[in-house]
Amino acid sequence: MSSYTSISPDKLSRLIGTANAPALIDVRIDEDFSADPCLIPGAIRRSHLDVQDWAARMTGQSVVVVCNKGQKLSEGTAAWLRCSNVAAEILEGGHAGWRQAELPTVPADRIPRRDGRGRTVWVTRSRPKIDRIACPWLIRRFVDPTAVFLFVTASEVEAVAERFEATPFDIENVFWSHRGELCTFDVMVKEFGLSTPSLERLATMVRAADTARLDLSAEAPGLLAASLGLSRMFDDDLEQLDAGLLLYDAFYRWCRDATRETHNWPTNKVKP
Repeated sequence: MSSYTSISPDKLSRLIGTANAPALIDVRIDEDFSADPCLIPGAIRRSHLDVQDWAARMTGQSVVVVCNKGQKLSEGTAAWLRCSNVAAEILEGGHAGWRQAELPTVPADRIPRRDGRGRTVWVTRSRPKIDRIACPWLIRRFVDPTAVFLFVTASEVEAVAERFEATPFDIENVFWSHRGELCTFDVMVKEFGLSTPSLERLATMVRAADTARLDLSAEAPGLLAASLGLSRMFDDDLEQLDAGLLLYDAFYRWCRDATRETHNWPTNKVKP
């Protein structure tokens, strides 16, 4: 049973992918991590041994601590975090409980190397429209909430990636790009192990809007219109990304929670 210092896998799974998701800290020891080198979506690994050093950087945040079975390592780490004014909970059953619930995990070897501040850094073409907004949304919500995105001139993406140790995406001849009929968002959903029904539905919408195949999804014309409208509203790519995150938050919640809901203007007129 959940307490105010613990959270169930089911409840946590409902928070992941939303703007209100807690920070997830995986404190499994190396032996346990090697046995299952995957992470709960959005989690970052840290050692329980130096929690006193990194706890202060999380002051004021909500955190869920994950160890292998939800016992001593997560309990102790969460207790230390609470001493640093961090609203820390443990995941009931730990990583093993998450696995038992058959919830998605991200293969650690698919996550790019992090910079000195613990962030993944990505680079793509400037003036994003659809795929180059959808992919950052997916990364921020399910892979790395602190990810940095660089938007540069198309001809310079690969050179910037090399010089600034960034991961290029949505350009030709790189790993994170279109594959056949799939767009980059499709590829990321599959490679990051995030193929849930809601994200697959959203991926179809993105693919339809991004590749001019609007017949694939009834919602794609709306996504295309909203995306092109945002591109006209913002000259700054990062401002457009911030606005686009909210757009994809809304489409994701529709895909997950509201596909069967309908709406009509109710009238209270008495029929003659």
